[in-house]
Amino acid sequence: MPSAVELIRSASLSDVAEYAYAATAPAEARLIFLAGACPLDEDGATVAVGDVAGQAARAVANLRTALADAGATLHDVISTRVLVATHRQEDLVRAWEVVRDAFGTHDVPSTLMGVTVLGYHDQLVEIEAVAAVLDS
Repeated sequence: MPSAVELIRSASLSDVAEYAYAATAPAEARLIFLAGACPLDEDGATVAVGDVAGQAARAVANLRTALADAGATLHDVISTRVLVATHRQEDLVRAWEVVRDAFGTHDVPSTLMGVTVLGYHDQLVEIEAVAAVLDS
């Protein structure tokens, strides 16, 4: 099935960013707005306590599950916001590398942010996403 998402790379902006600067979807696409994917296990416990990369990996896995339940995959994502509870840039980069690698060549527009605190005990990472699909 063809993707509803078209990634737009700007020749007018720096190519140093590891993501497209914009994305579009046709008017007939069904948009899926996902809650922030958290690094929680099946019992609701925070996993990989103190490990930004481990929490990012679990958040990506949970994002994949939420997308599948909505009839989508990572390749249907049109934008993301990655939140990391830290004041250290290296923690942001570590989380971003996990997310970037999960998306591969589908380098959707994304915002990476350091925040003071997230909602669950010991939580360091959360990933918000919007997806677009063309239903048959």
